[in-house]
Amino acid sequence: MATIFTGSCVAMITPFDASGQVDYDAMKANIERHIAEGTDALLICGTTGESSTLSDDEHREVLRVAGECIARRVPFIAGTGSNDTAYSVGLTRYAKTVGADAALVINPYYNKTTQEGIYRHIKAIADSCELPLIIYNVPSRTGSNILPATTARLAKLPTVQAIKEASGDISQIAEVIELTEADDFDVYSGNDDQTLPIIALGGKGVISVTANIAPKAMHELAAACLADDMANARAHMRETNILNRAMFYENNPIPVKTAMALMGLDTGVMRLPLVPMGEANKARLVEALKAYGGLI
Repeated sequence: MATIFTGSCVAMITPFDASGQVDYDAMKANIERHIAEGTDALLICGTTGESSTLSDDEHREVLRVAGECIARRVPFIAGTGSNDTAYSVGLTRYAKTVGADAALVINPYYNKTTQEGIYRHIKAIADSCELPLIIYNVPSRTGSNILPATTARLAKLPTVQAIKEASGDISQIAEVIELTEADDFDVYSGNDDQTLPIIALGGKGVISVTANIAPKAMHELAAACLADDMANARAHMRETNILNRAMFYENNPIPVKTAMALMGLDTGVMRLPLVPMGEANKARLVEALKAYGGLI
């Protein structure tokens, strides 16, 4: 199967209105903004999109409206992961019907499982439909790490196409690339601040939080890395790292949605258990946006 995307994929926020309902007009405007700014792919209903607080009906409707708006102009990746295998199977099947080019699926969180359980969970989703899958490894949220040997097993499944690696362990990511290089399998950085080293090791891009506020800069960073233009890539990495750090002053997506509001891109309220950013961290965020230049 072909590579799903190369470059910078934004992990899009989900905008809500003042009453906490999904703001579909704002979502469509945001999609248009990203396409105009050069974002290479769009992830809808990932962690940054507060997918865990969307109702089943909302999750499906957000994917449907996004697919209709994107209209295959750039790759559309649907967040369909869950710790409930059957639920993730159903949502992945649905995503295919509304135009998704791939689905992002996470290893089971909270109930957790063994490496064999992770393999069977993702295999069950892969077996359910022909939609390409990107595995999402983020141990800080799931409480378990997908080991390189498990990723290598999964890479042999026909529709398991890639992994979003947010373990933060460069040695592990290098091993994943080494073990899967013969399997037409792609690796994406799940941490903005590791975009350069992961692409330098053979990765194909980044699934980015920072791209919500600096889409062109993240596109240019990924493009420079992919072109093996290391001088330019290092310069972009140094410039964007102040934003990468700021996006995690508090739990994602609190800082990014706060930053967007400061930039005049109203994203509405956040849903509990997320709360407004603390004043001290908000002041730090303002200083970071000013220091980067041109955002506020």
